[in-house]
Amino acid sequence: MRQLWTMTASDLRQRVRDRSVFIFGLVVPLALMFVFNLTIGSTNDVALTPITVSVSVPAGDQLAATLVAALGQVDAFPITVDEVSADEAGARVRAGKAQLAVVVPDGFGEAVRQGRPAVVDVTEGNGSKIETQIALSVMQGVLDHLSASAVVVNAGVRSGVAQARLGALAEQAATVMPTVNLTEGKASSEQLSPSGALVAGQAGLFLLFTVGFGVLGLVAEREQGTMARLRSMPMRPGLIVAAKGLVSYILGVVATTVLLTVGSRFFDVSFGSPAAVAVLVLCAVAAATSLMFIIARVARTAEQANVAQSILALVLGVAGGAFFPLGATGLAGRVLDLNPIAAFTRGLGITSGGGGLADIGAPVAIMLGFAVFGLAVSRLVPDRGRDL
Repeated sequence: MRQLWTMTASDLRQRVRDRSVFIFGLVVPLALMFVFNLTIGSTNDVALTPITVSVSVPAGDQLAATLVAALGQVDAFPITVDEVSADEAGARVRAGKAQLAVVVPDGFGEAVRQGRPAVVDVTEGNGSKIETQIALSVMQGVLDHLSASAVVVNAGVRSGVAQARLGALAEQAATVMPTVNLTEGKASSEQLSPSGALVAGQAGLFLLFTVGFGVLGLVAEREQGTMARLRSMPMRPGLIVAAKGLVSYILGVVATTVLLTVGSRFFDVSFGSPAAVAVLVLCAVAAATSLMFIIARVARTAEQANVAQSILALVLGVAGGAFFPLGATGLAGRVLDLNPIAAFTRGLGITSGGGGLADIGAPVAIMLGFAVFGLAVSRLVPDRGRDL
């Protein structure tokens, strides 16, 4: 055991002196976080601005008035409603004094009560904005509710309801409040905010680069001829591999912890329980390190190992949502779920939503299963560089 820690400490000192560890483990991922956060921030911070709607409604038409009143109930941004004549409503939009014109025809309420069609004329201004579309959606929802009276009238006629009662039934259907209400809830506990997903994804992606500095050192040792000298020392050959793996594991844990800590501070992200997050980091690093053992076995040269590492890191990183979330169902979705980077991100989503150690069983099982599978494969595949 003393020999193991001596080799590990010596290799760690050598890696710390290598600037590449800091560049790929910390500097590059943090720089990408800042760059992508600037882009994401500009798309997420949408500021809604006030709009003016010119409305023409028939005097004394209560159902038409409900259509206009719905615009005043929008809380996301102010909507100024100016009641004008039918001709002036369109003119104000063309003059740029209003963003939307709504003209309710005469007899609108009577047509609704009798189940007859009624057309509401709407004119949008040039360069229609999202606020205008929201206002149109609100009015469309009211019109859909009022159109229920037509269904009631037709059903009443077919059922033999007296003609004198049809008008009252139609008005009741048009004005009654819906019995099904929408209640604002919280996002799924497995969902990270855009900034949180960015931090977690970049930390997972560059974890696959960081752990390579230890294990892939085996390939460099072979090329430089120092591996033969290490094997000639009075110790078990397995200690050499174990030391390289331990170096990878330590570097991965430290780099990922720093990235999550710095990212959460700079981008105002909370990943929840520190204990649960620590378990996720340890499991993710174990999965990533096992993959490096496979590369070290199949690569003949350090250049081949670096190329294979870059390809696998980018494939697993992109599939795990390092740059943008991926959604898939069926077989493709099940395959993506086995990605340790995706499991790591999903686990951080659970902890971010308030989950603890008892709630991250599935992501932990996926990452540990990947680690066991990777180590098993690394023992089965032939060591192509052993005899070089």
